[in-house]
Amino acid sequence: MSAKDMSAEEVSAKDVGTGAVGTGNVGTGGASAERTEPPPAKAADPADYRPSPRRLAREAFRRRRARRSALIATASTLLTAVALVALVVGSPGWPAVRRSFFSAEYARQALPEVLKGLRINLELMAVCGVLILVLGLVLAVLRTLRGPVFLPVRLLATVYVDFFLGLPMIICLLVMITGVPALRLTGVTTDPLWLGGAALVLTYAAYVSEVFRAGIESVHPSQLAAARSLGLSHAQAMRFVVLPQAVRRVVPPLLNNLVSLQKDTGLVSIGGVIDAVYAAKIINGRSFNSTPYLVAALVFVALTVPLTRFTGWLTARADRRRYEGGLS
Repeated sequence: MSAKDMSAEEVSAKDVGTGAVGTGNVGTGGASAERTEPPPAKAADPADYRPSPRRLAREAFRRRRARRSALIATASTLLTAVALVALVVGSPGWPAVRRSFFSAEYARQALPEVLKGLRINLELMAVCGVLILVLGLVLAVLRTLRGPVFLPVRLLATVYVDFFLGLPMIICLLVMITGVPALRLTGVTTDPLWLGGAALVLTYAAYVSEVFRAGIESVHPSQLAAARSLGLSHAQAMRFVVLPQAVRRVVPPLLNNLVSLQKDTGLVSIGGVIDAVYAAKIINGRSFNSTPYLVAALVFVALTVPLTRFTGWLTARADRRRYEGGLS
């Protein structure tokens, strides 16, 4: 064998050995890489969470500030109440006012009669409330009609709303209760209860129509345009797209009008309807004591306050949903 052949064989043996060793190193390196791979991270347990000292100090500061604010508010309220009571009780005419308005005996006599008359007020509020909503919505839709052909309708609706918005409620009641019977129209009732309810409907429908119109105009015009592009007619777009959004937005103002309507139902007593106010007036006429009026006032307040608080809660809820990006 020549020297040249010997060197070739040595070179081949070295290459094979190097390849074997390299292969072994690669395999060993891969195995070691697999062995040293970190284990998967475990999910954090909420029970193991511990707030930082800074956060604990901040929360303690907030609690102290809230307690201090509550104590200051309570103290200021009590001081104001004591001052008002002292001012009223210390006035020279307080004994006469106490006998005239704060008689427990006359309050016990008046309460059953006032509650009996209150049924008339509640019935008026329920029936007139439904009619007011319907008439107000119709007026609002008529005032939002577009096109020259609807100009007479828009003018009539606008004149109606402007007239009854400017007309005092008491004058409308007097005209309806005393003026309509004087016409002696065939088939027209002369019952002051029905005529007073009609006056309430005519007046409050104007206010409610403005609320509905504001809600309709608050809906972006693109909503109506998108509905029309989908093939809906104008009436269908108003019914299924615009009005649902508008009504949802004006629920709190509508409830405020309902609160006002509940109080104004007592005005029908000027026509002789024996409601809660007129029942108190009858007892006052017999006893010359004004405590029944205070009883009637407290009954109306007891009915109004829950509805007012519910209205405030709805308003705050709608504002919160609007700020959070929800539906208005």
